[in-house]
Amino acid sequence: MPIATPPEILPPSARPGRSVRATWTYTLGSIVFVLVVLDAMLVSLALEPITNEFDGGAGLLLFSLLLSVAIQIRYCWFLRAGLGGGLPSMAWTLALVSSAAAVWVLGLFGPAHALMWSLPLWLAVCVISCLLPKRQRWLVLMGAIAVSLLHPAAYWLLHGRAYGYPEQPGLRMLFVYAAGMPVVLISSLWWWRVVVELDRHRLMAGELAVTQERLRFAADLHDIQGHHLQVIALKSELAERLMSINPEAARANIHETRLIAKQALEETRSLVSGYRETVLENELENAREVLSAAGASCDLQLAPVPAHPATQKALAMTVREATTNILRHSEATAASITLAASAAGVSLAISNNGAPPAPAATGTGLLGLRERLEALGGTLETSMDAGRFELQAWIPSKGTLT
Repeated sequence: MPIATPPEILPPSARPGRSVRATWTYTLGSIVFVLVVLDAMLVSLALEPITNEFDGGAGLLLFSLLLSVAIQIRYCWFLRAGLGGGLPSMAWTLALVSSAAAVWVLGLFGPAHALMWSLPLWLAVCVISCLLPKRQRWLVLMGAIAVSLLHPAAYWLLHGRAYGYPEQPGLRMLFVYAAGMPVVLISSLWWWRVVVELDRHRLMAGELAVTQERLRFAADLHDIQGHHLQVIALKSELAERLMSINPEAARANIHETRLIAKQALEETRSLVSGYRETVLENELENAREVLSAAGASCDLQLAPVPAHPATQKALAMTVREATTNILRHSEATAASITLAASAAGVSLAISNNGAPPAPAATGTGLLGLRERLEALGGTLETSMDAGRFELQAWIPSKGTLT
């Protein structure tokens, strides 16, 4: 039989969750239990006539039946590959088919009802078909039905008579249960596939959560380090220029640089610890001081600060990123920051002159801000008009707060 490629479902991961392993144990146990019950019924029905007329042929038939049952139960462990997962080594498949086929042939000469000896081959094919692709699965099952129905014809050709419908209630029940085995096996493995897929999605959700947290951490680290390093570079440049003409002013700038570096270190440590909180009032005041130190007048028009912590943090990050971009990408001499509040929401507008005629290469700062604001139901817009750059952030009062 061909190896099934590609499988309908990939084998489960090497380290499945505990619940997945338990589910497979229950699934395999239920499949083995059903097969053991059917095989036990078959063996018990076969033993009575064989023991009454025991000979070499009957002994060989019984041995082939028991061997087929043992290989069939062991073959169930390969069903872990799932529906369409592919056949195991050819030796196992050949052993299963050949032992069941031997029962099929020897049963034509057996003392019991001949149709029962076609059941081991039918059950073996049912197990094998689960590992094949869907199209091949149904073709193989239809072939197994044809081979089972061929058994009465072969018996008639050999003995010149046909065997009738079985009279024993146990044999009738055995045929009914055996006919439903494809449904039992396929539905059990379908449930196993659902569990594996759910476990995969659970693992992917965990990895996605870790990735999102890493991106959040990277955005926060960019906000902290980018802003403070830009200020340190600015004050260091001012101190260098003032060193020869105004040592006291240069010393003051160097002192402020040391304090800013210390603050950056503390905020970075707080960020790593997960306890850093960004205060909007501090960021607004810090923006005015930094821009003034860079030679740009800063006009603040502030409404009451919003009370919600997530809104405060998002707006504080916006102020920090905008201030960093003004220092890095413009030659501003005037800037303004306007914070306005209404019943609909809170808006923040930051503008500056001296913007370059062509936009500089953008990094991830504004993109991170836009994602942060959109998570709250807000928006972030930028515009350029006659060398004046403006950034506008808006957060609704009843936005999606996360």
